[in-house]
Amino acid sequence: MGSIEQTPTAGHRCRRVLFFPLPFQGHINPMFQLAALLHSRGFAVTVFHTHLNAPDASLHPDYDFIPVPDGGAPADTPGTVQVTLERVLAVNRACAAPFRDRLAALLEQQHDSDGVACLVADAHLLTLLDVARELGVPTLVLRTGSAACFRIFTAFPMLCANGYQPAEESPELLEAPVRELPPYRVRDLLSTTAAAHPVMAEAVTRIIKAVAASSGLIFNTFDALEHAELAALRRDLAVPVFDVGPLHLLSPPPPAAAASRTSSLLPPDRGCLEWLDAQAPASVLYVSFGSIATMSASDLVEAAWGIAGSGQPFLWVLRPGLVRGGALPSPPPLPEGFDVATRGRGAVVAWAPQEEVLAHAAVGAFWTHCGWNSTLEAACAGVPMLCRPCFGDQMGNARYVDHVWRVGVELDGGELERGKVAAAIAAVMGDVGETTDTGGMRRRALELRRRAAESVAEGGSSSFNVDRLVDHIMAL
Repeated sequence: MGSIEQTPTAGHRCRRVLFFPLPFQGHINPMFQLAALLHSRGFAVTVFHTHLNAPDASLHPDYDFIPVPDGGAPADTPGTVQVTLERVLAVNRACAAPFRDRLAALLEQQHDSDGVACLVADAHLLTLLDVARELGVPTLVLRTGSAACFRIFTAFPMLCANGYQPAEESPELLEAPVRELPPYRVRDLLSTTAAAHPVMAEAVTRIIKAVAASSGLIFNTFDALEHAELAALRRDLAVPVFDVGPLHLLSPPPPAAAASRTSSLLPPDRGCLEWLDAQAPASVLYVSFGSIATMSASDLVEAAWGIAGSGQPFLWVLRPGLVRGGALPSPPPLPEGFDVATRGRGAVVAWAPQEEVLAHAAVGAFWTHCGWNSTLEAACAGVPMLCRPCFGDQMGNARYVDHVWRVGVELDGGELERGKVAAAIAAVMGDVGETTDTGGMRRRALELRRRAAESVAEGGSSSFNVDRLVDHIMAL
């Protein structure tokens, strides 16, 4: 992987990069991957974090950690995009004053005035980025979604002015194309309801402001995946854009003695890897809906019987909190008779080491909620996807999987139905012959895997952009 194997230089060692992730799993993972990547280049690392979903400092002994009070943010799973964004804004408000105090104290402790190079913060943390700049610390913004999604943010005023947002929830209007922003349909955009529109508009406005006032924008993506989208952002934005993904491939692995270290908020069940070892190549459907997405109890039942009816071996992640209104901390129960119907061909776990699962030869397809981390990890592993997006950027990600990259299929919206689920599973897991659509889907997925590997290899686009980012930080 070329650039990340370089020996750190003494010049880099005197510089410290500060990080502040948004306290949700899909935002924490890429932030820690970026921290590991820059640490491998010789930068010292300090992580500011909320009490909500605080990282385990013992798993990262080379980093410094500074807790920032968050006002007692609730730890339950937010069920909608509106609730999620309201919590993001609340974190900004609660953390502003204590973050100022702790950052000021850190700056006073630095013997070398050039010791702190910059703060890298999540794009949602505008208030904290403002605080850092007020104290003289340059800022970089990490956007943990796709470049395509960020184009929706930059186009949001146009989408509102042209009547796409907020959208009326009728099937005809939701299926209408967004002619100014292909390949999206109205239902692929971030917000489609009047109720969610005000908080969405505020969040988008803050993100765009944060980027405009920053010293650069970092994406966890790669050029071969989103070439046109990245080119458009470089054309339209007045700040440098660094596509340095896939971060899970570029970030250096932990030392052998710390191989089990992880930034996951849930402990992964590594026994599922042994179960996969006993399965045939490309035979297993991996099912996981991420750390925040939820489903109804009836959808869980239909999903279960659709999986049972497909006849496919499966590895299913049933995390606590997956079903709305379900009891915590236990995983949701599966319908009576499911175990008997699937005996001998399935494994169910509360959480899985996803990167390793997707890279396993036994996995033939991935039923996913299409969060960006999951989508990117599947693309890099060459695994076709069955898409069931829930909210936010997941709809747009699914559109790209199905319509642009053509490496998966999207389940129709609305309630799940077991017959349609079984048919969709067959579409992504079926015959891989040259003349079938599934065969083409799988070949395209393997081509994405090849391009991802090229991007992080020496001389690849992402490797080059890591070099650019390091030089940029040193010049701040």
